[in-house]
Parts: sequence; structure tokens; C-alpha cells
Amino acid sequence: MSRLTVYRDDVPDTILLDVTTPGEIAETLRPHNIRFDRWSAPVTPAPDAPAEEVLEAYRPYLDTLMGETGAGSADVVRINASTPNLPELRKKFLSEHTHSEDEVRFFVHGQGAFVLHIRGRVYSVLCTQGDLISVPAGIPHWFDAGPSPDVVALRVFTDTTGWIAQYTGDDIANRFPAEVPAEASGNS
Repeated sequence: MSRLTVYRDDVPDTILLDVTTPGEIAETLRPHNIRFDRWSAPVTPAPDAPAEEVLEAYRPYLDTLMGETGAGSADVVRINASTPNLPELRKKFLSEHTHSEDEVRFFVHGQGAFVLHIRGRVYSVLCTQGDLISVPAGIPHWFDAGPSPDVVALRVFTDTTGWIAQYTGDDIANRFPAEVPAEASGNS
């Protein structure tokens, strides 16, 4: 289940808001220009489906989104136990960073938390299968798919060189661990 939990950035133990309906999540994030949406395809590709099949299943959504944003490419990323250098990759994602373009992800299978640091608040957005999130350029954030990830996601880029992070050097991610349920992090 998708979930948004909001905290003050100096009080990790106190929840200010906890919502689980997609409409409430989207409405809460909208003032920060963060897009949260749900997509459904007539057929959900298998977790091990070829990238072309996954892209084709969501083509109508991708074409609309890419037309709206001017994005130049989309691809499929898989993060699971067989991902090379998984511990190093997870550490990289868990460090607060920004990007020079919007970070757009659609969860085909699995789940992961985008944790956003905005104006004295921390917004932990647990995205699950069917969720689209677009984090605007310049918003500090980190990502966690849990210690045993099993995620298939679409990535949409304007800059075709792909994922490039600018790390903030803030250790806030250590104080606000992402809320990916361990028992569910490997489920689709």
C-alpha cells in the first residue's frame, strides 16, 4: 500500500501526517510540485519480462508523460538480489542528493521509498506497484528499496545520460530511515 509519512526534519520520532490514499498523497505533495499518480495497464508484465515488453505495456502513459515534460528517453531498471554491487548501490541511493532534472519513476513491480527533505520537513513516500512519482530538480532526497529489494521500475529522463546525483553532504538520511517494510521489500 502506498503511504506518505511527514515529519519535522529535527524530530524523527514524531509523525505530523500519515496518509495512505493516493489522492491524499498527491494533494499533500502537489504544493511542492511533486507529482504522484497511479497508472494501470491492461496487462502487467511479469517481473522478468524483457524491457521492450514493459515499456510497451505502459507506452500510452509514457508518451503522454514524455510529451508533457519534454523527456527524451525511458528505460527499465531492475534492482534485486542479483544486482551487481547492491550494497554500494544502496548506500549511494541512501545519501541525500539532488538532480539537475526531475527524477521520474514508475513502479511496475515491488516498492521503494523516496524520502524528500523540503523546508524543514521530511516526506517519506512509499511507492508501490502502479505508483508514479516525479521529484522536481533540486529537491534534496534519498531512496531505499529495503535491504532485500525486488523492484522493476520505469525511469524517464530528459538528459539521456541518465541518473546523475549531486550529494548534499547532509547526514539526514541516517536520522530518517526509509520506511520500506522488510517483509514486503521483496514482494511485487
